[in-house]
Amino acid sequence: MNKSELINAIAEESGLTKADAGRALDATLVSVTNALKGGDSIALIGFGTFSVKERSARTGRNPQTGEAIQIKASKIPSFKAGKTLKDAVN
Repeated sequence: MNKSELINAIAEESGLTKADAGRALDATLVSVTNALKGGDSIALIGFGTFSVKERSARTGRNPQTGEAIQIKASKIPSFKAGKTLKDAVN
């Protein structure tokens, strides 16, 4: 499912127009992004939790040359599915 298909599904499920559903989805994505940028996590009970994890610095390999390279520490977004979502998928 791509973004336009998700907007159509939201509009159909909620009774909103496609334009309103698109604006709601965009606002949700911006809010999630801003919260994660600020170091917060977002817990949606039954659905899951969005958070930021720290990835430590490590040594990797250049796949073309095999040369060892240093990969710097970074932050990565993470999602952990909640029980209700896991049960629905299974």
